[in-house]
Amino acid sequence: MERKETSLKIGVIIPAYNESEQIEPLVRTIASMGLSPIVVDDGSSDKTAEKAEASGANVIRHKQNLGKGASLDTGFGHILDEGYDAALIMDGDGQHSPGDIGKFIEVAKNTQGNTMVVGNRMSDTRNMPLDRKLTNMFMSFIMSLICGQKIPDTQCGFRLIKRKTLEEIKIESCRFEVESEILLKASRLGTKIISVPIETLYKKEESQINPFCDTWRFIIFLLKLPFMK
Repeated sequence: MERKETSLKIGVIIPAYNESEQIEPLVRTIASMGLSPIVVDDGSSDKTAEKAEASGANVIRHKQNLGKGASLDTGFGHILDEGYDAALIMDGDGQHSPGDIGKFIEVAKNTQGNTMVVGNRMSDTRNMPLDRKLTNMFMSFIMSLICGQKIPDTQCGFRLIKRKTLEEIKIESCRFEVESEILLKASRLGTKIISVPIETLYKKEESQINPFCDTWRFIIFLLKLPFMK
């Protein structure tokens, strides 16, 4: 029988690029839950950093836009330096509901060792654009085979990763293929990946996700796999 984690010090990493309209309510909600919001401002040209800081976030700034992979790498370094037990990752565009945070924490507390908790949007795809749904199904099928464990939504950025796994992962990808890279490297470490159903709040604004471009990046990522550490 696995021993439960009695408490976890969790830092919430929020990679953000020009999210001044969404970042403030997200940070305030996370802070009100007793968690530590850590916003990595990836070279935004708007007031993302200022609004995040005014709302109670610890803000780390990149002088220029380096991509999500670099933002996560920066965030992970902060988590390790500050002695957190786990990193909870949320997108800064407001598509992840803070109401689901408790699901991730509950699973993490009830499992021991190398564990990653990943959000699963695929249990209810009624509001998901068809092109994104098909792209995600394709990528998730391939990545599940490569990782050797079933992961219904490999492209979901809403995740909780425990410190033991973070200490061993070196991020090499810059853009959205980083989601797949983390799963691959965590699986190589023997990390158990657990999925939890989440709500996704699709906005009217244009998404930064481009199914064609991201599929192409995914294919390039697959070609690089033999050379990744």
